[in-house]
Amino acid sequence: MKDRVVMITGAGSGIGRESALLFGAEGAKVVVSDINVEAGEETVELVKQAGGEAAFIQCDVSKGPQVEALVQGTVDTYGRLDAAFNNAGVEGDTQATTITCTEENFDLNIAVNLKGVWWCMKYEIEQFLRQESPGAIVNTSSLAGLKGVPRGNAYVAAKHGVIGMTKSASLEFARKDVRVNAVCPGAIETPMLNRIVRGSEKGYETMRKMEPVGRLGKPSEIAEAVVWLCSDKASFVTGLAMSVDGGSYAR
Repeated sequence: MKDRVVMITGAGSGIGRESALLFGAEGAKVVVSDINVEAGEETVELVKQAGGEAAFIQCDVSKGPQVEALVQGTVDTYGRLDAAFNNAGVEGDTQATTITCTEENFDLNIAVNLKGVWWCMKYEIEQFLRQESPGAIVNTSSLAGLKGVPRGNAYVAAKHGVIGMTKSASLEFARKDVRVNAVCPGAIETPMLNRIVRGSEKGYETMRKMEPVGRLGKPSEIAEAVVWLCSDKASFVTGLAMSVDGGSYAR
């Protein structure tokens, strides 16, 4: 990834932050984006402290003009865009069933987790085509994008949609040397998971038991998959929904 320009949304914590650190360690110039300015700038400092190069651009991925400005800001900062990790997401109400889910919760999940990925792909692919150069995109779906999850109707809908969009975009632009893949994390030790289990050790234990490997995943383990998918080592891989979940999907 040396000297390649990589843009990461939702990079203020968890998987996004670890991915920024790994891309930086691999020699990439990293544009860190998050809706949370303080968290995003902290990630930039961590990348720089580790010897990498990074810059921060704030963005709410549910807003198309902000995403367009993010891509343009990336090009203004580093001259081009080579890869993108569309990772920004929200969990919404994780206790809502199909009938108790509110319209607000459903709309939030769709706006950020699904439409936000579409906005990102739209402007990223346009930039790849303007450059007439190869491009790689990784979208964050979820194990919930591969199977049903009780009390997660809106989240599941959005994450399934991400996989569908990933496959469609991969086919549309395969002949243009633009690769589009998705990662589907299982239960990973992130701030989002902590919010879901509400800091409860019992909740964490339940999550661990769901994993065939008997433990939670680490954000760095997802980052390794993301960097590989963006690298030339995955040059023949596109349209893939890669489960990185300790074997949960196999169960």
